[in-house]
Amino acid sequence: MPMTTTLATSELGRRGFLMGTALGATAVLASLACSVQAASAAPSRRMPVVFIGHGSPMNAISDNAFTRRLSAWGRELPRPSAILSVSAHWLSRGATGVGMQAKPKTIHDFGGFPQALFDIEYPAPGHPALAQETVGVVKQTPVIATEQWGLDHGTWSVLKHLYPKADIPVFQLSIDYDKPAAFHYAVGRDLAALRDKGVLVMGSGNVVHNLRATDRGTPDGPSASRPWAQSFDDAVKSALAGRDDRALVDYAKLEGASTAVAMPDHYYPFLYALGAAGSGERAKTIYEGFQSGTLSMRCLQFG
Repeated sequence: MPMTTTLATSELGRRGFLMGTALGATAVLASLACSVQAASAAPSRRMPVVFIGHGSPMNAISDNAFTRRLSAWGRELPRPSAILSVSAHWLSRGATGVGMQAKPKTIHDFGGFPQALFDIEYPAPGHPALAQETVGVVKQTPVIATEQWGLDHGTWSVLKHLYPKADIPVFQLSIDYDKPAAFHYAVGRDLAALRDKGVLVMGSGNVVHNLRATDRGTPDGPSASRPWAQSFDDAVKSALAGRDDRALVDYAKLEGASTAVAMPDHYYPFLYALGAAGSGERAKTIYEGFQSGTLSMRCLQFG
């Protein structure tokens, strides 16, 4: 049975829900087998891991402290051979998918924004060979190859600032929304192997994200507009300082969690990045602050 993708409507727009079994990807995998050996032989360096709080899609076309920091960060990072993005906006049910597109499409998975945002294209190539390697790297669960989906705004809205030339291959891994936090952390641990092949593993979400409890119109600033958002962001920062990964995986026990992570879709990408980071790698804070009062824009680098 071929893999199919259905769409569901959420507060921010459409999310991809991937259904099917690994059997549906056999032909795709076979067609790519010859390219894996070449990719494995390519020279590479161990890349860092990053997590980006992406916030509103409007950041793609905004000039603010956050987007200026992203632009500077892109110049500071070593150049990767490819970018593997785990975005809060590709959710799957009962399976984990990886994008095999040679030319992934730019997905405008939102509504109610200016036309200028819908006009944006991020024409980065994909990397089918490294995407296929990801199928073998992940041991926690079978990974299904698919040419559906593409690059959603959790990916391209930040890469537009990090790598504006769109000249670095990008592919995405879906988040199996049926699985618990520990599973996502463990998959991140598996993805660490790709760092030695020059792949930049990127999680894109927000550690504090509750669209029903934002304060629209609040100026961007270093502090949250509500105590629960500040408390949870501070708790994450404190746990990161001591690399208390267990506390971050068991995030529901942190102060403010019930409101700050009312739904875990935007928190899970952080766990992929945390898992892909070696236990001895300290988190470097690249950016911290809040948009819309309660959206934590915390950005991190490991390694």
